[in-house]
Amino acid sequence: MKKAVLVTGGAGYIGSHTTLALAIEGYHVVILDDFSQSQTVDLPWAEVMHGDIADVVLLNIIFKRYEIQAVFHFAAFIEVGESVKRPRSFYDNNVSKTATLLAVMLDHDVRRIIFSSSCAVYGAPQYVPMDEFHPTAPVSPYGRTKLAVEFMLQDYARAYGLGYASLRYFNASGAQWEHGLGEQHTPETHLIPLLLDAITQGREVYIFGDDYATLDGTCVRDYVHVRDLAQAHVLAFKQLLNKSESLVINVGTGVGHSVREVLAVTEHVCRRAAKVQVMPRRLGDAPVLVSNTQRMQEIFCWQPEHSDLMTIVTSAYAWHQQRRQERQALHVTL
Repeated sequence: MKKAVLVTGGAGYIGSHTTLALAIEGYHVVILDDFSQSQTVDLPWAEVMHGDIADVVLLNIIFKRYEIQAVFHFAAFIEVGESVKRPRSFYDNNVSKTATLLAVMLDHDVRRIIFSSSCAVYGAPQYVPMDEFHPTAPVSPYGRTKLAVEFMLQDYARAYGLGYASLRYFNASGAQWEHGLGEQHTPETHLIPLLLDAITQGREVYIFGDDYATLDGTCVRDYVHVRDLAQAHVLAFKQLLNKSESLVINVGTGVGHSVREVLAVTEHVCRRAAKVQVMPRRLGDAPVLVSNTQRMQEIFCWQPEHSDLMTIVTSAYAWHQQRRQERQALHVTL
């Protein structure tokens, strides 16, 4: 029986980067993913199993075959707008299936989990930067599913001795294109890949609201490179291995960038000017979302090394161009 870690949703954006970080650290990585995002990704550093995280038969096979030290849980629906339209699907996938996963974990005495949570659990900011003591009042079904799982983890920790780390991300961004890793969301809703697509294809860029109480009137967000985010997961895992207490912790940079700032850097990287159209504000968009990262720094001595905006956008652009060339080559072959 091999010692291993199980990564659900490990073929997804953040999950795939984390599997690489774990493999570099020497862990045997087992991925369970249903490929619902139609990802095309090569993960030679891991064993990949195609399946549902609530497939009890498959989970039992995995836990019997490997000595799983911990589960990294990324498998979730993430599109906020879709969660409003289809809350039933989000609660089923994000909450009910997590309950099934936890039940099988306990059946096999696997009692460590690193959970992919979100700053969406906070809802509208009452103060900025937002620390882990900020009230939780999510405004979307997506955010409420993440908070529901956090409550579940707390209850399981008290009752069954589960050790967990719940990482509340801010805006994951960037890519490790040199390893074939980047964003592949269907549909894509994140700002930087949307800007890259629009600018490189000569389409209009939409800015939703330019009259917020910020320096340039556009929304401000905290962007953290997915490579730094992956390293945070490895550190959280090591913390759970060495100490028994569970963690709820923000992962961001503590620095905010406006939509227009991100746009300016993206134009510079693409060497093209964007066609910009200002649209009305979107319901629920907060003016500023920035993390307080003091707890992450104190516990893990963690500092983001790749999360300056230029590095983030440059890496995302390299990934975008790589994917474009691959699609063109495939078209020529066909």
